[in-house]
Amino acid sequence: MQRKSVSEILGIEKPVIQGPLSWLTDARLVAAVSNAGGMGILGPNAGLTAETAATTPEETAEKLRAEIRKTKALTEKPFGVNLIPTPENDVWTPPILKVIKEEGVHAVVYTGYGEGAIIPALFDELKQAGIKIIYRDINPTPANTRLAESAGADVIVATGFDEGGTLPAVALGTFSIVPMIADAVKNVPVLAAGGITDSRTARAAHALGAGGVFAGSVFISTTESRVPQSVKDKIIAADGLDMQLFRTLPDYYRALPGKFADRLVSMDKAGASKDEIGQAMGGLRGLRIGMLEGNSDEGYISLGTGIGSIHNVKSVAEVVNELNV
Repeated sequence: MQRKSVSEILGIEKPVIQGPLSWLTDARLVAAVSNAGGMGILGPNAGLTAETAATTPEETAEKLRAEIRKTKALTEKPFGVNLIPTPENDVWTPPILKVIKEEGVHAVVYTGYGEGAIIPALFDELKQAGIKIIYRDINPTPANTRLAESAGADVIVATGFDEGGTLPAVALGTFSIVPMIADAVKNVPVLAAGGITDSRTARAAHALGAGGVFAGSVFISTTESRVPQSVKDKIIAADGLDMQLFRTLPDYYRALPGKFADRLVSMDKAGASKDEIGQAMGGLRGLRIGMLEGNSDEGYISLGTGIGSIHNVKSVAEVVNELNV
């Protein structure tokens, strides 16, 4: 049986998927990716600011609905939404899923964290609604890949330690994890994630067995990205050697130097626990302050190790075309 391509499954022209990027996404960025032939993904807190941040699951879902509708006004092409379910006491997924179904969203990036992340009943509900499932486990393994495929995942993301944001628990780079996951699946295509920022790294991903790419950092520095120019300038000026690695919840994080990031690194070197560092980090609040507000004294700037290949601000269309190899 010949495996369907990423583009065929998702109904897109180019197998380039933009990572959810939490606070950093909005309708403009996501629509631009989809209009360029890839697939844009609205992340948690998409389009929101500190002043408009949602507090309850229901409010979160309705603000997501508003951003979905803004995106639909800007593109008629498929786009997706990030979904982060938990196996127990999950009050966030039901209202968000309700909105996704009501608004006719084409796909979800189903992010799996820890044991029990693959919930067969949720996979079934998504499949019955005609929603494509891009499954991305934070710690990809052959075992959870096969489990996700058997549950109904349409596409699997193989994330290497080269990525930005929350890092896998095991320091396996993209070159190691992509062929491992590609060999583990039977009939679904694999997207490579981690350090993919130009045509060279995209070609390497395909050579390793990927059917497309899942990229985040390279879209942060685009014209359509809503991060301030000061953050884009830092991305352009930096490379992978500038990134600082530290332990935190659930395992590791990586950030550019700055007062806040330097403090977290110092805590790690001084022997603070992951819980203590995670509490000091403040979750995604620190990302919002550092990357959306451009304040690295009180927040952090998280990126993947492939940023050394980002030399200037490009349009989203230019990035999608370069990654479409």
